[in-house]
Amino acid sequence: MIKTRINELLGIDYPVFQGGMAWIADGKLAAAVSEGGGLGIIAAGNAPAEYVREQIRIAKSLTDKPFGVNVMLMSPFVDEVARVIAEEKAAVVTTGAGNPLKYMKAWKEAGVQVIPVVASVAMAKLMVRVGASALIAEGTESGGHVGELTTMALVPQVCDAVEIPVIAAGGIADGRGFAAAFMLGAEGVQMGTRFLLAEECSIHGNYKERLKKAKDLDTIVTGRRLGHPVRGLKTPFTRDYAKLEYTDISDDELEKKGEGALRAAVIDGDAEKGSFLAGQVAAMISKEQPAAEIVREVCEEAEQCLRESAKWVR
Repeated sequence: MIKTRINELLGIDYPVFQGGMAWIADGKLAAAVSEGGGLGIIAAGNAPAEYVREQIRIAKSLTDKPFGVNVMLMSPFVDEVARVIAEEKAAVVTTGAGNPLKYMKAWKEAGVQVIPVVASVAMAKLMVRVGASALIAEGTESGGHVGELTTMALVPQVCDAVEIPVIAAGGIADGRGFAAAFMLGAEGVQMGTRFLLAEECSIHGNYKERLKKAKDLDTIVTGRRLGHPVRGLKTPFTRDYAKLEYTDISDDELEKKGEGALRAAVIDGDAEKGSFLAGQVAAMISKEQPAAEIVREVCEEAEQCLRESAKWVR
């Protein structure tokens, strides 16, 4: 079995994180991943604090194993959500879209491990200075909000720049990607897109069917003009949005065009108006499985890849 500092830090069996996907990663999914030996993560997104508290308690009712909460630091409810996380004593908080320094003291006093998502070496170093326990280095291949650097380029540079454990994310969906992440210096992986087809994932059936039919070139990045690029499947919505970015439409109007699109995909399965977020590995996943089986399968594949890699050394 693969064991790293991440296992020891968090008390989990496998160094596999489930991505904190807004509108998607709820208490039920997080608990299923944690029960399977990985680290399930509830997505706070732009949700109010009481929703986050409810999902934490749902997860606690389903597992006694560690799980985390992903906090989007640009959320209008972030202060209240941060307080709920400390009160409920979630094992881990992962953060994105900002600097978590304001909340670090309260989280640490509550025994919460803070693991920020970073997309650059500069941000990685800053997160170490503010007291991060580990880092998630996420490449642009991922679904949802993306940076500029690829996982292959970002992860080794972050690993070289810091001494705390690094989890690789972006473009990882199986044991081959997991094994490659280890070769880049990572001590664990985070997967989002792969868990969209977990049986415990509650997204609309149309969302899952689109993923099963995805091809290698079926994702697109929109939102670069507004400074917050997002990767998802090519749909009527994303194609139209991409075209609008090159018109004289105002930024405010462009922003409004995207409101409710993710909910339309996740809850309604709306093929026309929905934004079906997914990473570039979407074409690599085609079957629904229990979350625990996904965790175990990926780790077993990685172990096999790592054992067999010696055949290339002469």
